[in-house]
Amino acid sequence: MGAAFGWGLLAGSSLVIGAVIAFLIRIPLRVIGLIMGFGAGVLISAVAFDLVDEAAAKSTGHGALIAGIFSGCLVFFGGDRLIDHLGGGDRKRATGADKEGGGSPLSIVLGTVLDGIPESMVIGLTIFEGGAVGAAYLAAVFISNLPESISATSGLLAGGWKKSRVLWMWIGIALVSALSSLAGYSLFQDSSPGVVAFVLAFAGGAILTMLANTMMPEAFEHGGKWVGIMVTLGFAVAFTIHLLD
Repeated sequence: MGAAFGWGLLAGSSLVIGAVIAFLIRIPLRVIGLIMGFGAGVLISAVAFDLVDEAAAKSTGHGALIAGIFSGCLVFFGGDRLIDHLGGGDRKRATGADKEGGGSPLSIVLGTVLDGIPESMVIGLTIFEGGAVGAAYLAAVFISNLPESISATSGLLAGGWKKSRVLWMWIGIALVSALSSLAGYSLFQDSSPGVVAFVLAFAGGAILTMLANTMMPEAFEHGGKWVGIMVTLGFAVAFTIHLLD
């Protein structure tokens, strides 16, 4: 259990690191877009090889796999729509769309937590299943968190948020990530392979929907068509780590 919490905290710590980078360096929007594209490619690789492929190997049929993917998609979609209405729809924007007094701080936090919970729960689940954390998946989550945090922090600072407020927000979300990893370890210990397959596929569907709805549009808006190359590069790097794991 301690390992699940610790590895989840390590993966979430890159959110804090990304915020500190944004505090210290004024990063051009084009660079932020390209970095986000790289992070998106990393996550796509993780979904393909560490979530869906693993779910297919554990499932005795395709029902749990398909149900998990679409359940994750729909749950994230519904939660994202709700957070949009609450004022957190532009939480990843680097241009300061969430002005002070405009976007709700609570909704921004909830939206970021919604983005990260599926990723973090899988860390704990893989520790329980294999006895150790998957290096490729952990690296994918850690790397992809950096551009998300850099972009969102840049936007929040542009919107009038104080640095201390932003930093404590990311620290809190990193702790939630650790608790989500712990939950992934604890909640499914007596689960059948079909349930584990469903959970892995659920996380994959949620992450794919998050990428399509929030991360990749922002990346393309600022990075242009070069984002396609960065996505491919991120995918290749994560796949290489997967092969070496």
